[in-house]
Amino acid sequence: MKKPTRKGSTPAKVYCLPSERQEIQAMADAAGLTVSTYLLRVGLGYRIEGILDHKRVEELVRINGDLGRMGGLLKLWLTDDLRTAQFGEATIRAVLSKIEDTQGMMHDVIRKVVLPRSRT
Repeated sequence: MKKPTRKGSTPAKVYCLPSERQEIQAMADAAGLTVSTYLLRVGLGYRIEGILDHKRVEELVRINGDLGRMGGLLKLWLTDDLRTAQFGEATIRAVLSKIEDTQGMMHDVIRKVVLPRSRT
């Protein structure tokens, strides 16, 4: 006698609107699950744990490295190091502007990682 499997069993259908389907899909994606697995776990009362988007985390690491390098250049300039004597005010302002832009990029990525299901 064979043990029953999920694939061999009758599926449970859930009727929903397209917008509801998209929301369910987004939640399943955020948890790193298929829609079927997500709905099964929710239906059985399991707590759903989200996963971080590894691509965005890698992007945050890269942006953080960029900020560190730019901050190092700025610190070098502020210490009156001879290697930075040729840098003028325009160069320093450009570095500061780049740091601000990079911080903005980092905040955008953080929002996407922390609030993946937020509604805009």
